[in-house]
Amino acid sequence: MSGHPAGKRGIDPYAKSAALWGAIGFLSVLVLVQGAALVREPIVTMAQGLALATLVGLATTLGSYLLESRLAAWARRRRGT
Repeated sequence: MSGHPAGKRGIDPYAKSAALWGAIGFLSVLVLVQGAALVREPIVTMAQGLALATLVGLATTLGSYLLESRLAAWARRRRGT
């Protein structure tokens, strides 16, 4: 026995999805900053780029966690199921 109630194992699917979207947002900003630095002078320092990527990642995580269940319910209502 794992100590978890039946059907409640692991991380909440919405939380897992939100964390993955946050990681995508974080890494996307880092890629954009690096790409801009390759094309011309760096527009931000490394610390500023990491801070910006962290803020975008956290905002993406929070936004997707708050909106995903609402969007899923809206899609179910549109399908009629």
